[in-house]
Amino acid sequence: MTFSIGVVGAGQFGTQFAHLFNLHPGVNDVYVVDERPERAAEAVERYGLAGVKPAFDDLLASEVDAVAIFTQRWTHGPLVEQALHAGKHVYSAVPMAVSEEEIARIIDAVQDTGLVYMMGETSYYNPATVYAREQHAAGKFGRIFYAEGDYVHDMDLGFYDAYQYSGGERWKETASYPPMLYPTHSIGGVLGAIPAYAVSVSCVGMRDGRNDGVFNKDVSMFGNDFSNATALFELNDGGAMRTNEMRRVGYPSHIRESRFRFFGTEASFEQLAKVTVWQDKQNVHDISEQMETRPSIPLDDPFLANVAPELRDAFVSGLSPVHDAERLPKEFLGAPNGHEGSHHFLVDDFVTAVNEGSLPPVNAWVAARFTLPGIVAHQSAQQNGARLPIRDFGDAPGTSS
Repeated sequence: MTFSIGVVGAGQFGTQFAHLFNLHPGVNDVYVVDERPERAAEAVERYGLAGVKPAFDDLLASEVDAVAIFTQRWTHGPLVEQALHAGKHVYSAVPMAVSEEEIARIIDAVQDTGLVYMMGETSYYNPATVYAREQHAAGKFGRIFYAEGDYVHDMDLGFYDAYQYSGGERWKETASYPPMLYPTHSIGGVLGAIPAYAVSVSCVGMRDGRNDGVFNKDVSMFGNDFSNATALFELNDGGAMRTNEMRRVGYPSHIRESRFRFFGTEASFEQLAKVTVWQDKQNVHDISEQMETRPSIPLDDPFLANVAPELRDAFVSGLSPVHDAERLPKEFLGAPNGHEGSHHFLVDDFVTAVNEGSLPPVNAWVAARFTLPGIVAHQSAQQNGARLPIRDFGDAPGTSS
């Protein structure tokens, strides 16, 4: 069984995912649409895709079965909702949406249509999260009572180039995107390993001091001047989760931009840029090699010509020893991967869900638990750290955490 898909947004990630969808044996045709038609045409020619659609509305009016949305991060919610109501299965890049109302409408649309929705959260497949999920399932942690997730990516390490590539002349208006409105890498890496969800939060934001027009309230389309934010979440199981979203930080984010820690009553797991350890009450075990990903393509591959050198690691990191490579289609062997080996699994899980009519791991209800806590955390930071409740939309029908 196969289906057709239209990729919306032929930018740096959209084109790579279009290529992977085209390689997957569960997909027959891949179309591309972009506000800059020349980018869409280039992707079609480079990867032998099915063709270009003139606009998003044309794509939705076509016979395409699914869409994959790779547009600017604050635009996802309305586009997802529109696509679902047009009868299309939807893969969406992160974040799911930027408000509780948008999230609620997506969940309603998924329920009303019965279509597949999946949010492409890379941290769900991060080696650290995969390892912690397996250890937790085996009962090795005991009870996890505290966990941490950090997304530490300095603006100087490629983000200026990335925002200029996507934002054009007015890029500074969008480069000020609030850190906690893009929380899914740090939150999803924790909640992707443990069956819990956030019920309240207190967050502190750090106002930026660079004075270069980025994170400037007078310039920002979001009215945002926070470049870093730290949130402490209360979880439903009585535990706690702390996350950092950092855009000004002296840290080698090109080596490991997402990192995690889990503390249980019987064992714990801690990760730094190059070192990862598993600890029990008797000893410390260095498991760094199990977290290491193997490059999928060289850093100077022509495919990466439009990607800032500081960001290229995110586009080439392949599989690690903890990944289940056997479950992936053989067509992916040697294909570009990225974000700690997650891209192949993201595509395969969405394709499998559409073809089998099943729930993907990061379905709409899971995506809400990865996304909404950050939205509320940003509101808390705007209120000087006030502790605020977080709505939970529950589990997907027919499942339970």
